[in-house]
Amino acid sequence: MTAPSTFSVALANEAATAQLMADLALLIGPGDTVTLSGDLGAGKTAAARALIRYLAGDDECEVPSPTFTLTQTYDLPAYPVLHADLYRIGHPDELEEIGLAPLPDATLSLIEWPERASDLMPADRIDILFSHRPSLGSSARAAEITGFGSAAAKVERLQALRQFLELSGALAAHRTRMPGDASTRSYARLLSNGASTILMNAPPRPDGPALYDGKSYSAAVHLAEDVSPFVAIASGLRAHGFSAPAILHADLGSGFLITEDLGSAAFVAGDPPAPIPERYQAAVDMLAALHGENLPQTLPLAPHRDYAIPPFDLEAMMVEIGLMLEWYLPDRQVELTGAEHADFIVLWRRLLGRLAAAPATWVLRDFHSPNLIWLEEREGIKRVGVIDFQDTVVGPTSYDLVSLLQDARVDVPDSLEIAMLARYVGARRAADAAFDPAAFAEQYAIMSAQRNTRLLGTFARLNRRDGKPHYLRHQPRIWTYLNRAFAHPALAGVRDWCLAHVPPPAGTP
Repeated sequence: MTAPSTFSVALANEAATAQLMADLALLIGPGDTVTLSGDLGAGKTAAARALIRYLAGDDECEVPSPTFTLTQTYDLPAYPVLHADLYRIGHPDELEEIGLAPLPDATLSLIEWPERASDLMPADRIDILFSHRPSLGSSARAAEITGFGSAAAKVERLQALRQFLELSGALAAHRTRMPGDASTRSYARLLSNGASTILMNAPPRPDGPALYDGKSYSAAVHLAEDVSPFVAIASGLRAHGFSAPAILHADLGSGFLITEDLGSAAFVAGDPPAPIPERYQAAVDMLAALHGENLPQTLPLAPHRDYAIPPFDLEAMMVEIGLMLEWYLPDRQVELTGAEHADFIVLWRRLLGRLAAAPATWVLRDFHSPNLIWLEEREGIKRVGVIDFQDTVVGPTSYDLVSLLQDARVDVPDSLEIAMLARYVGARRAADAAFDPAAFAEQYAIMSAQRNTRLLGTFARLNRRDGKPHYLRHQPRIWTYLNRAFAHPALAGVRDWCLAHVPPPAGTP
C-alpha cells in the first residue's frame, strides 16, 4: 500500500492560493478527487474558484459557493468539473441522492467539507487542509496537501514543481492555462512584470508496457520519454539559425522546463481552419533550408553529457504501422488470418526497405500546423517558430514535408499540397544540383503511407486506451491522405492489400 505524501505551503494572500491551485491543475485530470477542508472562511471556496477559473481560462468565470445547491457542475474546455459542498449533509447516505456516491466518472471532483462523509471519499485522492495564519497577515493562509493512494505521486510532483518555480524565480507569476496535446505533457503561461514565458510539465514515463521486444512503444519507435531530447534539439535548431524556443530554466530529472514564449500566431485561420498559404510557403522554405544543412547526430545536452539523436530505422517504422493491426482493424471489426497478417508485414518491409538509400536528416516528427508559430517580426525562415520536436529522429527528408502538407487536423487542399511540393523541390534543386525529384516523389509517397497508416492506428488507440474520442473525427481526413499516397506505382502491393482488408473510418464520405 502506497504511503501518503504530505507537504505544507504558506499562502500570503488569495493570489498565492490561485497560484497553488493552478500548479495543481497541471498535474490532475478527469477522474481525480480533491477535497478542501478547514474552518469557515479558511479559503476552501476561494481555492475551488481559482482552480475552476484556471481550467476555464477565464479569471472572471462565475463560481458561486455550492453551500445551498450542494453541487455545481462546470462543462469546461478541458473536462467537466464537479464542485460540491457537504456542509449541509446530515448523513453520508444523502450523497447517493445527490449523485455523489459514487462520484461521476471522467470528471474532476472538488469537495468541500469532506469530513461530513469521510468514509465515502475515494481512497485515491488529494486532501487540502486550509488554516488561518494571522501572524503572517489578515489574509494569510496555510495549506497542508496530502496525497493518498495513487494520488501520493501527484502530491510529490506538485511539491517538486513548486520548488522548481521558486528556484526559477517564477513562483509569484500569474498562471494561465494552455491547451495540452495527445501526450502526458501539460503547459501554462507564466506572466510576470509584463513578460511571458512557458512552463512545461513533462513527467518522465514510457508510453505503454514493454510489448515490443522488451521495449515500451515509445522506446521502440524512439519517442521522447523525458525532456532531455527537447532541450538538446531546441539548442541544436537555434545553433543552426532556426526559431526554436530558448530554454530558460530546466530540471531534466523531474521534467520541468521554463522556455521562451514564441506567442500564438497560427499557420491556419478560419472556421473550419484552413492553411494560410504565405505561412506554409515559409514553412516549406524552412524545411528545405534545414534539409540542406550538414546536421550532427549528437548534440550537447549538459556539462559532460551529450544526446544522440536516434535513427528512424526500419524496425521503428514497422512498429508504428503495426498500430493498424493492433488498434484500427479491431475497431473496424476486422479479423485477419495468419496469412493475411504475414502478407501485411512482408509488403510493408519490402516497401519501407526502398528508403534505405534515401538521404537522411533531422526528422522533427510533428512538423504541422498545431506546432508552428508565426513570428511576424522576424525575417525569412526565422518567421517559422517550431515548438514540438522532442521526438526528433534521423530519417528520410520527406517525412516532415508529409506532416506539414497532410496535416492530420486540417484539410490541406490538393492544389496547395502540389504547389508546396513544387516549391520544396525547386528550393532543393537550386541548392543541390544532385537532388533527384523523382526519387523524392517516391519517398514522399512511401512516408505518406507510413505516417497515415500509423495515424489511423494511433487515433484509434487514443480513443480506446486513453479515453480521447475526439481524435476519431480526424480519421476520414487521414484516410483521404492515405489514398493520395496509394496513387504512386511504388505502393501498388500495399494499396491492394489495404483495399482488400482495410475498411474506411466511420464517417468517411
